[in-house]
Amino acid sequence: MKGLTEYADLTTDDMKKAVKSAGRAVRKEIEANAPADTGKYRKSWRAKTTKETSNSLEVTVCSPTKYQLAHLLEHGHAKWEGGRTKAQPHIAPAEELGVKQLEKEIERSLRNG
Repeated sequence: MKGLTEYADLTTDDMKKAVKSAGRAVRKEIEANAPADTGKYRKSWRAKTTKETSNSLEVTVCSPTKYQLAHLLEHGHAKWEGGRTKAQPHIAPAEELGVKQLEKEIERSLRNG
């Protein structure tokens, strides 16, 4: 039983490291591909731990100061004079990259664990 507990603790630590790493990767990917008029939106992205227990970790990637722009830029929006702006997807591709990275890191840690 002691061996199983130790394995669970090691696996949990590896998973938490993988989640943090994936969160940082998503933030960096968004920053790299976000529209940059003045650069403030691009620099506003953060990856922060929102929930952590002994066996789980939740990381949220967000723009706490420019959150109003995220949906408008990602999906496009109606213009004041009519027409629409072009969508500039930069969040969804970063999320997909983060999911793939997280899966790879978890698989690697389980094989090496």
